This record gives sequence, C-alpha cells and structure tokens, in this order.
Amino acid sequence: MKKALTTTKVIKGDINRALKRFKSSTIDSGHLEELRERKEYKKPTTVKRKMMKDAIRKQQWDLEKEKEVY
Repeated sequence: MKKALTTTKVIKGDINRALKRFKSSTIDSGHLEELRERKEYKKPTTVKRKMMKDAIRKQQWDLEKEKEVY
C-alpha cells in the first residue's frame, strides 16, 4: 500500500513547531514503522513464529489477569 508523503508548512519562521508537527505526522502515517520493518529481511516462517509466540504470551497474560480478579 502506497502512503502519502508527509509535508509540513513552516508558519512565521517557527521551525521547532514545524519539526514537532512533522515528527508526529510521520509517526501517525506509519512511515517510521515501515522503515524499521524493511531494515532487514525476515523470513515468513520467522514472522509467523513470532506472531504465534506473541499470541500465546497475550493469552497467558489474559488468563493470569482473569485469575487475579477472582
């Protein structure tokens, strides 16, 4: 999926505010996250294994939280 480029206008020469807005819009658009993901190749099996481990960990954490409530 192609993402739109992030642009920011500098108003009244306030470069700090423009940088702050640029950083937040870059994070919100997902460009930074995509860059980190593409930094190195990950085999599909590695990605799937990590997703499974994360799902198991989340499920166990939820069960522990449920036990603490009762």
